Amino acid sequence: MNKRDHVLNAVALAIGMGAILAPSFDEVTARTIAMVGLPVLLGAMVPDIDTSIGSHRKTFHNFLTLGAFAAFPFVFGNLHFVWIGVATHYMLDLLGNVRGMALFYPWPEEYDVPVGVTVDSPWATVVTMAVTAFELGIFYILVAAPGLGQSPWVAGLFPV
Repeated sequence: MNKRDHVLNAVALAIGMGAILAPSFDEVTARTIAMVGLPVLLGAMVPDIDTSIGSHRKTFHNFLTLGAFAAFPFVFGNLHFVWIGVATHYMLDLLGNVRGMALFYPWPEEYDVPVGVTVDSPWATVVTMAVTAFELGIFYILVAAPGLGQSPWVAGLFPV
């Protein structure tokens, strides 16, 4: 996906996640969207740093990068939700695009899912929104579905 689609994905995720976390649809929802939105947007942009530094879809499109951002809040107590942007960038690249990623970099082999469209396809934005809906469905199941959203593990990943 191109940068515009990654930004669209991150903004739609922020709105959807804010509505799931604070479904009152008042100023609390707006605050939650802002609280989640900026870190998710920043995280969604991180993997594409490798378009300038290193090899695209390798240097920052891997589990090592995701692990570093997922561990950061536990180690330093800040940058919550940035890892979600990184993870959803990967999901959008894997499910929405036909090219793979070097998930185990520095091992250079690229892995992919046999679905998606090319970056310049007229269907790219439609596929982006379909992947976003899928991501929000997973988020809802983890956070808001009865019984799952109350676990300490899930609460630690999504502190609100």
